[in-house]
Amino acid sequence: MNIILFGPPGAGKGTQAEKMISHFNLPHLSTGNIFRENIKNKTTLGKKVTSILDAGELVPDKIVVELVADELGKEKYDKGVILDGFPRTVKQAEELDTYMNQNGKKIDSFVTLTVPEEELINRILSRGQGRSDDTPEKIKTRLQVYRDETEPVLNHYQNQDVVKEIDGVGSIDEIFGRIKTALT
Repeated sequence: MNIILFGPPGAGKGTQAEKMISHFNLPHLSTGNIFRENIKNKTTLGKKVTSILDAGELVPDKIVVELVADELGKEKYDKGVILDGFPRTVKQAEELDTYMNQNGKKIDSFVTLTVPEEELINRILSRGQGRSDDTPEKIKTRLQVYRDETEPVLNHYQNQDVVKEIDGVGSIDEIFGRIKTALT
């Protein structure tokens, strides 16, 4: 089973990903983790990413897709994967679809956590990560960037009839129960 876990900042993706990994016995693929691993191991792609990030730029879709495709080629993903933080753009989604088709795979479910904006802001402010952009104004800006740049990915997968919209409000276990029901 190949699952994309999706939602705005503060929706609870990380928390639910941990529960899904355990319950469905699937590996978790986080683009952030892949970046860190490649940078740490000074791979060719890692060096490319480092120079881009050092210049204060965003990693281009082509490089993100290369990193993910390289990772997905590993045997541990043969039975499925939980993708988290990817795809973030429609271009990345299209490239992922191409990769999956070329490798005889498909996205089975696109799980999107929906949470009202006020709740997202409260969650981010209360989780105490101490990010410099964890102010109500900056959080609203991040949510607007999400709506503008990332939310169109949802429309891409709605056209493929794989979207499972999950109410992301409630206890962690209540939300996970909704995910399990949607995926079985």
